[in-house]
Amino acid sequence: MTAATVTRPSPYRWLVFAVLACAYLLVYFHRTCPAVVAADLMHDLGAGATSLGLLGAAYFYPYALMQLPAGLLSDTWGPRKTITLFFSLAGVGAIWLGLAGSIGPAIAARSLVGLGVAMVFVPTIKVLTHWFTRGEFARMMGILMALGGVGAYTAAQPLAWLSIVLGWRGSFIIIGVATLVLAGIIWVVVRNRPEDKGLPALPDPLAAPQGGPAMPLSQGIKLVLGNPRFWAVAGWFFITPGIFFALGGLWGGPYLMQVYGLSKTQAGGVLNMLAVGMIVGGPLISWVSDKVLVSRKRTMIITGAGLFVLLGVLYLVPASLSRPMLYLWFFLFSICSSAIVVIGFTTTKELFPVAIAGTSTGLMNLFPFLGGAVLQPVSGWLLQIQGGPQGPYSPAMYQSIFLFYLALALVALICACLAKDTLPGRKAARSAA
Repeated sequence: MTAATVTRPSPYRWLVFAVLACAYLLVYFHRTCPAVVAADLMHDLGAGATSLGLLGAAYFYPYALMQLPAGLLSDTWGPRKTITLFFSLAGVGAIWLGLAGSIGPAIAARSLVGLGVAMVFVPTIKVLTHWFTRGEFARMMGILMALGGVGAYTAAQPLAWLSIVLGWRGSFIIIGVATLVLAGIIWVVVRNRPEDKGLPALPDPLAAPQGGPAMPLSQGIKLVLGNPRFWAVAGWFFITPGIFFALGGLWGGPYLMQVYGLSKTQAGGVLNMLAVGMIVGGPLISWVSDKVLVSRKRTMIITGAGLFVLLGVLYLVPASLSRPMLYLWFFLFSICSSAIVVIGFTTTKELFPVAIAGTSTGLMNLFPFLGGAVLQPVSGWLLQIQGGPQGPYSPAMYQSIFLFYLALALVALICACLAKDTLPGRKAARSAA
């Protein structure tokens, strides 16, 4: 038995993970919070459906564009500095949004939020590759996604309650201050590697050297973009989370209130199931992929088929689901369109050498947010051309965007079928070790 074998990971890594998980929780809050206050935003800012779609998408454009820089800064400048600086910008943006008096400044503020939180997920993955072992990584990703679900939960019914008490402006100002405070805690607590804290390195970290010189950036980008399997997963990533962001992150709230006549808090209660699906689905899907199906690809295909069926139901009966069925629908929708991304990211990391972990993950993380950036305003435009700038919109009008999502879900399912299954190779390698 070697010395490396008996080295025990420091419990401090759980504090590092907890702080970064809290940051990711706020990332998801910022990402999905417009849905429950969408009607208030339209009224107070004088925004039509297309403008509201642009406001929601303003988060996603800078988020998507910053994914490659996020990987580069994670690999060079370091995750701790990157997260602290940019997360502070997100806090400033949230406060600015709460103070905005018209749609233009609100879009600018929302863009600053997107820019700031763009530098959390990829650097966090980089930190986890040093603090957790290979065998733990998929599980930690599942837990991280589940905690992101807690953020989505706070952006639904709790935000609805808070906005009733303080208004949506006061709510965003408070969350902006909380974001700034957490940025300071990250700087104090988080370290990029155990060695930076004076602790021993892990015996089998995911970031362990694989031999050979470091790969130049240009070579890493060419390796990632030149792999056809990357593009299959990228297409799936553009569509699947993109639909989640469009419906769950913006238009689900107006849909529930206008079609089913729910109040803001009632709609928030239904939208809470998006968070429950993420909390339950992240760890569950990781376990199913690793232990039951023993396949990344089959997991993506099964959930892709589930998403297609769910959207088909919403298209066929857009106004006829009972309240319990709405709760169940949004729960299953979250599992199939959001919780499943843990498998997409794990697949991405397993497709490429660890030396370009930040670059490959950053490039892949571009696509879900491009999907959200495109689908949110396009959905608003489809509604506006049928029912005017501010609606209200009928079930038939929402039906048109459900048909649009249904067609996209079919394309995503095809992409999942074309993806490479990366799990068997890793299992074989572990068995041979």
